[in-house]
This record gives sequence, C-alpha cells and structure tokens, in this order.
Amino acid sequence: MDNETIKRDVVIIGSGPAGLTAAIYAARASLRPLLIDAPADAEKQTTPGGQLMITTDVENYPGFANAIEGPELMEQFRRQAERFGTEFMETWITEVDLSERPFQLYTKGPTISTETLIIATGASAKWLGIPGEAKVPNGFGGNGVSACATCDGPLPAFRNKDIVVVGGGDTAMEEATFLTRYAAKVYVVHRRDKLRASKIMQDKAFHNPKIEFIWNTAVEEIGGTADDGVQWVKLRNRQTGEEQNFPCAGVFVAIGHKPNTDLFKGWLDMDEIGYIKTAHRSTATNIPGVFACGDVQDAVYRQAVTAAGTGCMSAIDAERFLDHLPVEMPSGEEVTMEGEHVTADHQAIITPDGHMIPNQAELAVGEE
Repeated sequence: MDNETIKRDVVIIGSGPAGLTAAIYAARASLRPLLIDAPADAEKQTTPGGQLMITTDVENYPGFANAIEGPELMEQFRRQAERFGTEFMETWITEVDLSERPFQLYTKGPTISTETLIIATGASAKWLGIPGEAKVPNGFGGNGVSACATCDGPLPAFRNKDIVVVGGGDTAMEEATFLTRYAAKVYVVHRRDKLRASKIMQDKAFHNPKIEFIWNTAVEEIGGTADDGVQWVKLRNRQTGEEQNFPCAGVFVAIGHKPNTDLFKGWLDMDEIGYIKTAHRSTATNIPGVFACGDVQDAVYRQAVTAAGTGCMSAIDAERFLDHLPVEMPSGEEVTMEGEHVTADHQAIITPDGHMIPNQAELAVGEE
C-alpha cells in the first residue's frame, strides 16, 4: 500500500554501531523505535550493518578479548536491538521533510511520520575505483585492502610486511604513521610530487625511517590470491608512463571519507565536507527533534566504539525531548518539544509565542 503512513515517536536511519546502539537504548526506554537502513547495493557501497560488515577481525571493541569478526559483531548488535523490540525496515528513503514535526520520510512505499529522527547514516570511504579494490569475493576488500588502519593495521596479515598507503593528505600521513607500528615498511603512493597534508603531519612522516614515498605515481590495479590476499599493486608513473608490479601484503586507501548526508542537505547545518554539525554536549542538530550520531557527524575519530557512544547519547537526547525536557542545541540554547527556548546563559526562557520569561523563580514571580 503505497499511500500507507507509518507513525512512530522515534525513527533511526542507519544500522551501524551508532544506529543500532541508539535502537537498543530507545527500545529499552519503551519508545518502540523503527530502524531504517538502505538495502545492500554494491554499486552504491551500502551494506546493512555499516563499514564493519567489510572488516575481518575487530580487536579494539571492548568486551571481546579474543577479537570478533565485524559481521558477527554487528549481528550481535542487531539481535540485542531486536530483543528489546526494535522494528526494522530495509528501504531507500527518497526525500525528507523536516520543516515541522512530525517529520516526514518518503520512500517508494509507505510514508514514515516521526516525532524525533536519529540520523546514523555514517560515512563512506572514498575509493580509487580500480580492479581488485572491491570487497571479497569480487576483489580484496577485507582480505588485504582496507580504508581504516586503526581497525585493520594490527591484524597478523600485516605484521612485519610491506604495506602500501594511497593518498597525500593528513589522513594518509596519519594512517602511514600508525601502520609503522606493525609493518616492516610503509610505502606512501601519491599522484603528485608534494603532499597536501599539514606541515606537522608531513614532518612526522618524513622523519619516520619506516616510511618511504613513491611520487607522481598512481595505483592502477590490486592483485593477489584468494588464499593469501593482496600480493602486489600495479603502479604507473604519471610522468613517464612506466608501469611495474610492486610487491606488498596490503593496501590502505586513505583519500578521505564522504559523510552520507546528501538526503539532508538544505535542512541541516553541515561543515564544508558535509558532516552534520551537532551540539558539543549532545547530538542535537539545528532542527529540534533531529539528532545525529556516529560517523555522519564525526570526522575525527570514526571508530565503532565512539559511534556506539554517540548512538547512546542520541537515544537519550530523543527520550528527553519526547519527555518535554530541554535538549542542548548547537547554538548553546536549549529547546523543549513544546518549542520553549532556554537561552545559552540560562537566564531566560523564550516561549513559542515569543514571550521572554526570566529563568529565575524570584524574578518570574515578581513580574506577575
């Protein structure tokens, strides 16, 4: 029934660590959350469960002393959310209307109406688009190709091996420096003859004896075997055109991330890259009742555990909002579900009709 409207108090978009943690907390608070996630699509690089679905061993998530595979960890998240009553829907959201509550989410099927919205759509690594880069079984993604050194660098497959890092910005320098803790040698392959990274990050990389730079060079292909993973990359010198198969045990693509926020452009405040801006002590966006958590608003840490932490925060923020309690906004003021605004200095309350009331009992009484 295409004209059907589904009504909820809490809707969560995204099923990575942030979205599923938000679902766990919202469901335990008896808010009956509906979690919506995009269907699996290789071309659009969407996978229910988020980026951990293409990660092998996860060794840095607390509570798993012997590591756990990314897909298994996300299955545990999902089962926990289901246990408390989270409802799941797999569909594409084509358009949103955040002009007023309840907010409207449009799909090719039903329209979804919600009093609060938690955005946990994550960020996608930018890829090179070359042969061998796709995830297993179509390439070596998850078997020697990665976009997260912190996640995968310490794995046994990369220890004391030669590793290639692709990129020339701060992310690439950070990844390369981190990988030197485990790799025998890290080769940074960059298309130009100078880096885009900040000076401090360049200096750190240039002075690291385990990092070597390959300039004016593009990675054209990634090769290896299904059993052993990555074994070489094809390099092409952009000045001479010379090609070579360069032996290595892994490739870390570090050319940046793109937050999955296109759906919300024009509605929510974002930085120049597209990350959603949130309040410094909450997950509130510039629209009261809309919250953002995980990599969609975090350009710095991008870890499963930090995403889960902000997922927890967003569910609590949504619960407070629905309970008519004030939630801090990016502007510093606090807003309630009724539309009351508490000023950033907490000295006054502005009612929905524009009246200002002193936020001090003795002054408020004196004015009556």
